[in-house]
Amino acid sequence: MSPRGSGDTAPVYVISVAAELAGMHAQTLRQYDRLGLVTPSRTGGGGRRYSPHDIRRLSEVQRLSQDGVSLAGIRRIFELQDQVEALRSRVGELTEQVEQLEQQTGRRIFAAGSDGQIVALRLGERPVRRSTSTALAPWTPRGPYHR
Repeated sequence: MSPRGSGDTAPVYVISVAAELAGMHAQTLRQYDRLGLVTPSRTGGGGRRYSPHDIRRLSEVQRLSQDGVSLAGIRRIFELQDQVEALRSRVGELTEQVEQLEQQTGRRIFAAGSDGQIVALRLGERPVRRSTSTALAPWTPRGPYHR
């Protein structure tokens, strides 16, 4: 996702223009904002400013709603789409780290750390492992056959 204020996410449309572009009433846009389906930028005076990305999202809300998806369902779909986008971004970051490591060493060297995170290692290095307990606990038989 690009940061607010640049390109596709630049807040350029006032609510009346955004409503017209999305084919909705301005009050519907306000309701969707309250529900968190679309979150436009705000001016210093509190006025809403919608980006091209927001307009597409409004159109998607309208399409899904007409297909019978509830507003709560639409919100969940958007949450999952945002999560997928964040995960794709993270995969991109990790891919870049692996490529940098490959350039530095000529090989890809990585392992899973004890917390499950990817850990970059030097050639011949092993990941640090947490020791497992070898403590003994006494066993005392109980029941009708052991007295």
